[in-house]
Amino acid sequence: MTDSITISTGHTFELPVTLSATIAGALFAADRADVAALLPSGLEPVEMRADRAAMTVLVVRYDRVGSETIPPYDEVGVLFPAVEAGTRTVPYLSLLRRPVSGYVYTLPVTTEPARAFGVDIWGYPKLVADIDVTDAGRTRDATVTTEEGTLLSVSIRRPSTVPARLSGYNFTVRGDELLREPTTMCGRVGAWFGGSHGSFSFGEHPIGRELNGVDVAESPLLRMAGDCEFTIGEGKPIE
Repeated sequence: MTDSITISTGHTFELPVTLSATIAGALFAADRADVAALLPSGLEPVEMRADRAAMTVLVVRYDRVGSETIPPYDEVGVLFPAVEAGTRTVPYLSLLRRPVSGYVYTLPVTTEPARAFGVDIWGYPKLVADIDVTDAGRTRDATVTTEEGTLLSVSIRRPSTVPARLSGYNFTVRGDELLREPTTMCGRVGAWFGGSHGSFSFGEHPIGRELNGVDVAESPLLRMAGDCEFTIGEGKPIE
């Protein structure tokens, strides 16, 4: 069963929505208390150990959105791997099962239709920004800026990929509701532990200043890549 939703720009989408994407991502260890303070009520961080959680940074280039419903766009996301409060997790293992899933804290995009697409349907915290993305070999660099200043700069060397199908979920807040959206990645996906080929810095933008308050490791625990179709399902309220 599919649902049709028309967003504020007049574009109509059928749910679930499938996008074609290339992804570069990195997961960094972070202070658990700092991460917990940024999560909405009803969620708690996925732990690496008692005092450590994680932050994920993703740089995504979409070349098809739905049935070419809106033009291609770029986005940069900062997510915190999280679960519904009271959910049983296993340190490290639960984190590594879904490193690109969790609570979406900020999601700058390059176009207004892309912003409306995420905000109107799921409540994704999208804002329109200038996103300068460059791919040099397997390394993807991105800088996000708005009139309020630089939000984020990131550099990630993409690991090799293999055919795979992965499932996960995102959490967002739409209005007063906490939503959980099922996601799948189908295509070529890869991950690599450790190394120094991933870095980030937050700038003077208000969101950047907020994120600067999180104690995050300088080197990534895990780097990720995808050349895949990414599907997002309907958001379901969490009681």
